[in-house]
Amino acid sequence: MADWSFWLVAAGATVILELFSGTFYLLMIAIGLVSGALAALLGFGMALQTLFAAVVGIAATVLLRRSRFGKLINRAKAEHDPNVNMDIGQTVHVPAWQDGAARVMYRGALWDVELAPGMTPAPGQFTIREVRGSRLIVAA
Repeated sequence: MADWSFWLVAAGATVILELFSGTFYLLMIAIGLVSGALAALLGFGMALQTLFAAVVGIAATVLLRRSRFGKLINRAKAEHDPNVNMDIGQTVHVPAWQDGAARVMYRGALWDVELAPGMTPAPGQFTIREVRGSRLIVAA
């Protein structure tokens, strides 16, 4: 079997692994392995084939990391994000507070309610600002 075919088999195996991982980084390594196959087709020795594969793979990975697809997305925490948690922004009626906490009926169940920092405990309507487990953090 020729050198170029080994490189292509390795690239194919890497692409298959990439399909299972769901990231593009293994795909960039596969591009480097294909460049090793091209170097083999051009008649370069094994050392230069490996060098081409490594340089192209690393360069492709760095370029992917610097692109908009490689950047980590700054996501808001689900406890605060109304797009993730439908309870954020809903209102609850708190009849009485006891040491900054209360129990209220919300969506057919009893919930622990905690007052957001800086708020004064007074009975009335409150808006849910955050959900921590089974505790609603509310503010006026």
